[in-house]
Amino acid sequence: MKNQSDLTPASVPVAVLKSSGRKIPLLGFGTAAFPNVDHEVVKAAVLEAIKLGYRHFDTATLYYSEEPIGEAIAEAVSQGLIKSREDLFITTKLWCSDAHPGLVLPALKNSLKKIKLDYIDLYLIHWPVSTKPGTYEFPMKKEDFMPMDFKAVWADMEECQRKGLARSIGVSNFSCKKLSFILANAQIPPDVNQVEFNPLWQQKKLREFCEANGVLLTAYSVLGALVSNGGSNKVMECEQLKEIARAKGKTIAQICLRWACEQGVCVLAKSFNKERMKENLEIFDWELTEEESKKIDEIPQSRGYLGEDYISEHGPYETFEELWDGET
Repeated sequence: MKNQSDLTPASVPVAVLKSSGRKIPLLGFGTAAFPNVDHEVVKAAVLEAIKLGYRHFDTATLYYSEEPIGEAIAEAVSQGLIKSREDLFITTKLWCSDAHPGLVLPALKNSLKKIKLDYIDLYLIHWPVSTKPGTYEFPMKKEDFMPMDFKAVWADMEECQRKGLARSIGVSNFSCKKLSFILANAQIPPDVNQVEFNPLWQQKKLREFCEANGVLLTAYSVLGALVSNGGSNKVMECEQLKEIARAKGKTIAQICLRWACEQGVCVLAKSFNKERMKENLEIFDWELTEEESKKIDEIPQSRGYLGEDYISEHGPYETFEELWDGET
């Protein structure tokens, strides 16, 4: 009798990243939590996630979850839950204060030291803005913001991949316009753009742009933006989603995750609750009907997290329009 989820790691579909040719599991485990969660809580959750069948883990310098993830990986190997680190796909991100020419490689090496790994599977520019070097705080001081030298920072990201420290590279929270600038200047094109994506913010224009340019869209806040980070509960309170969930005998979270997967995006699910972690994996043996998908397609759209923390009267983005290039 199985004492773990019936879902094996092989049951989670994978996509092949266009630029690097690496395989990425299309369901990942997110570790962003504001305020930050205790080190041991994160470690225990990641270890449990590995037991349940998760093989893709998302972290960032800002989340302070790199160290507990590294400890959980080491423990999972020693317990025989996985054969080696090679069984996992790990993503981390370059924070704004390190998004400067000459600081990218040292920042990645610091992340690798924390996670105790020789390489990261995917390294992302966290936001399209730089802040004063050496500052690691959130929210950031408005006077610390400065324009990012996209061309030079991306060249350093490419160096991370060439050196084998990051097997794939990409961006996060980039609009079509900002992503197109990276693409126009890249020798190694970004593999991923990780953004807010859910039934109430479907990012149709950005999704089409990414698809046309071989960039995989990865979804965070699939169940709605973090309330403590300026978001709301609008997704989980959406009547259309409630109706579909009732008719399907599924949770609203499962409906959102399944819908996102059916859009061809990679999905990050974040829950440290064992039962919900298990439920979030149980989305691959059923489908939404055409009518259900149409209902979701017709839900009125609004961005959950506007990015207030990245707007500053000192620039480079003084308005939401400038941050998102009109994609609001």
